[in-house]
Amino acid sequence: MSDRIKTYSEFYKFYLSEHQNKTSRTLHFIGTFLVFVIIAIAIYYGWSWKWFLVPAVGYGFAWVGHAFFEKNKPATFKYPFWSLISDFKLFFEILGGKRSFDSSKD
Repeated sequence: MSDRIKTYSEFYKFYLSEHQNKTSRTLHFIGTFLVFVIIAIAIYYGWSWKWFLVPAVGYGFAWVGHAFFEKNKPATFKYPFWSLISDFKLFFEILGGKRSFDSSKD
């Protein structure tokens, strides 16, 4: 039997369970926000060779959150696309007030 998650709905529930620590969520939020800032600056200034900063900053903040606060392995390694989508989804849910940095208030 395969233990792979088959639907995005299932995955997002798993994703949220792996992102319960307030500091980790904050780091994810900051990393995703900085991704948008870097993309905007890169487009404005034409930094074609500096696009490597986007994943470095985005994943850097997230992986620090996993390593030191969640103490788990990022879902990125097993579900890269769904994980990326979920990072943005959680970012906009926090921004819009649907979710909180404090997972107990979700």
